Amino acid sequence: MNKLEDFNGILSNDASLNPDFYNWNRVKLRYCDGGSFSGDAKFDNGTSVLYFRGQKIWEAIILDLLPKGLGNADKALLSGCSAGGLSSFLQCENFYRALPTNTSVKCLSDAGFFLDERDITLNYTMRTFFENLVSLQGIEKNLDKNCTSFLDNPKLCMFPQYFLNYMTTPFFILNTAYDVYQFHHALVPPSADMNGDWKRCKLSIASCTPQQLDILQGFRGDMLAALSSFLKDSTSGGMFINSCFAHCQSETQETWFALGSPSIQDKAIAGAVGDWYFSRNISKLIDCAYPCDASCNNIIAQVS
Repeated sequence: MNKLEDFNGILSNDASLNPDFYNWNRVKLRYCDGGSFSGDAKFDNGTSVLYFRGQKIWEAIILDLLPKGLGNADKALLSGCSAGGLSSFLQCENFYRALPTNTSVKCLSDAGFFLDERDITLNYTMRTFFENLVSLQGIEKNLDKNCTSFLDNPKLCMFPQYFLNYMTTPFFILNTAYDVYQFHHALVPPSADMNGDWKRCKLSIASCTPQQLDILQGFRGDMLAALSSFLKDSTSGGMFINSCFAHCQSETQETWFALGSPSIQDKAIAGAVGDWYFSRNISKLIDCAYPCDASCNNIIAQVS
């Protein structure tokens, strides 16, 4: 772990770079359990013993923070990126319950809306990964009970799309419709591209063939379908789904709030999140399909 962490984007203390949240108390939780702070199991194969205690780590951190000021907060926002974004989904209701009833508690997931999507060979690569993770770390008992009692396969409740409608705490979903991590590891994992037909496309979107672009547009369509009920029915939720090729946008200044940062209807991500949190405006924005958005940075070659 790095001894020093940069606090940029939504974590910046510069009012010109982070106008809505610059003067908040900020705490960064170290992600070290491999299960988005949700595991609670001991693995013993006779040779090695591994302890997965993400849920207990989460509970210990919150208990430590409450007497240090969190317990007196007027407003609180739980956010995270990627695996941390998934943690925000999984721990949001617990975060709400841990704070006083008069605290305004909301949650934000950045690039954490992992889809239960088939890869290009029609295998459920990401589903298999999540199912194995849930089994290994004993996560099922910590998943949303409404979801696990409803689905025939309760392990799927690790995917936000299956428990999102059961959440009651106000939630904001920040995601690209062409999330690069999911593009590289769920839609076109190495196991599905043994001949390297997608190598050039993965390195540069401009190198994708028309057929490959059609598949990527299909992924976007599936993501929007999975979000449709949240878009239509949630009265407290917010959304910023842009059409950039990127992964995580809230903790990088260039994508959060800067000249030329990604925007939808002339609204930058920081403004959309601020409007939602402070109830200034309805904040549910969905971008048109690639390649219409000229504000994207398309940070595609930086994800392996």
